[in-house]
Amino acid sequence: MTEMPISSVRKRPDWTAPAGAVLTALLIALGGWQLGHGLYIKAKAQLAQMLLDSAWEDSLRTGTPHKAWAWADAWPVAQLSVPRLEISEIVLSNASGEALAFGPGHMSATDLSGKGLSAIAGHRDTHFSFLKELRSGDRIVLTTLEGGRTVYSVTGTQVVDAATTTLDPAAGNGLVLVTCYPFDAVARGSLRYLVIAKQVIS
Repeated sequence: MTEMPISSVRKRPDWTAPAGAVLTALLIALGGWQLGHGLYIKAKAQLAQMLLDSAWEDSLRTGTPHKAWAWADAWPVAQLSVPRLEISEIVLSNASGEALAFGPGHMSATDLSGKGLSAIAGHRDTHFSFLKELRSGDRIVLTTLEGGRTVYSVTGTQVVDAATTTLDPAAGNGLVLVTCYPFDAVARGSLRYLVIAKQVIS
């Protein structure tokens, strides 16, 4: 039997190398897009708060609401601060999806004057990411456009199902801060993280 010359043996093409390179490139591109998207959201949120701070100051000076930009569907109605964490956020007039992209929003079915239950919602990965750092006894200060200043003390937290949980506006003088849960989730689910605070009577 005559052996075939090595040079005449046809080799099968190795598709694993090109496929692996393409897969690696796709994963790098996806990772880069995710990182860029995350940075964009955070940058937008920070820029929005700067514009909202300015609109809030204008509102306090004139006594009338000022939008941060002409096409906004919400405007500043309060300032929420947490002294221990050096947090200060401008609260918008509603908690619609568009409004929450720029700042925490007042849940309009609840009170904002300190005479009933106040509820404010925000995104877990931007303005309300600090909620996981709150602990019992922390003070939260809510200042309204009308000049009212209400101090609350955190009493606890809860994780609830948004589909089956409702806030009772007549529950008393308190504050509930609401965000999605868990904090590191990739997609939005049905769970909500609540920070519950009671009004401090001075």
